[in-house]
Amino acid sequence: MIKDIVAKNEKETRGGFGEGIYELGKKNENVVVLTADLAGSLKLHPFIKDFPERYFQCGIAEANMMGIAAGLTIGGKIPYTTTFANFSTGRVYDQIRQSIAYSNKNVKICASHAGLTLGEDGATHQILEDIGLMRMLPGMTVVVPCDFNQTKAATLAIADYEGPVYLRFGRPKWPNFTEEGQHFEIGKAQVLAEGNDITIFACGHLVWKAVEAAKILEEKGISVELINLHTIKPLDEAAIIQSIQKTKCAVTAEEHNILGGMGDAVAHVSVRNFPVPIEYIGTKDTFGESGKPADLLKKYGLDTLDIVKAAEIALSKKNN
Repeated sequence: MIKDIVAKNEKETRGGFGEGIYELGKKNENVVVLTADLAGSLKLHPFIKDFPERYFQCGIAEANMMGIAAGLTIGGKIPYTTTFANFSTGRVYDQIRQSIAYSNKNVKICASHAGLTLGEDGATHQILEDIGLMRMLPGMTVVVPCDFNQTKAATLAIADYEGPVYLRFGRPKWPNFTEEGQHFEIGKAQVLAEGNDITIFACGHLVWKAVEAAKILEEKGISVELINLHTIKPLDEAAIIQSIQKTKCAVTAEEHNILGGMGDAVAHVSVRNFPVPIEYIGTKDTFGESGKPADLLKKYGLDTLDIVKAAEIALSKKNN
């Protein structure tokens, strides 16, 4: 039930990646880590200390890093590239397309500081188009975990997944509410709460905002089904169809442009199988700006009450 979902603490999702990659280093000698001068930001120091021979500092040369990672796979290594989401995608899209995706290289592209919650670094660093960019690449898997524990679990899981993966996570401390040591299944949606009136699909940081919104809606007598779509590609179409056939309306919530992101992926499934009213929570064809993460989420319409309002609009459309 929604009321039973509570945050145990607040931790950075990038910290979950740091713990996950260190644990992987101890388990799998084929795992190697590359970074573009951001070892501290990606929480890599424990890995570097214990496995220096498996760490490659590429400097501020992200395109070169992607090429090196693609080459390392030929020798059986499992390279994890690390930098900010903007530099992991927009800056190096050609290299990813040509050297990694086209030849289906087993590279794990690990992208921190995604979305508006990067905060004060501003619009040039707050990429809001990356989910769309990466899900359009043939063969690319796209994973967007929601908290520290899930980011750690996803970091571990993608090592056993053959093929290129884009793993997206964030900078700030954020409510940590999923189970520690959880099993993470790529391509399988996580149903956080079952309901009958409306479905909220969310990913990343906005899963917690969706939890808060669902609690408000439940207090108003609205039964909410809340689904964490932590894998945007391959998408769990069966879970989406099953839910919207029951609730007959939905809201999608993501820290990303509404054009080309998770919301469009859900709507694509709906229109082909069971059309229902869907309201989008995300940025509206705009860049971000410098500011406190919480303030930016409010300004750009990605906060808890924005999800509540979107749900009420979707419900009104269903009822009419």
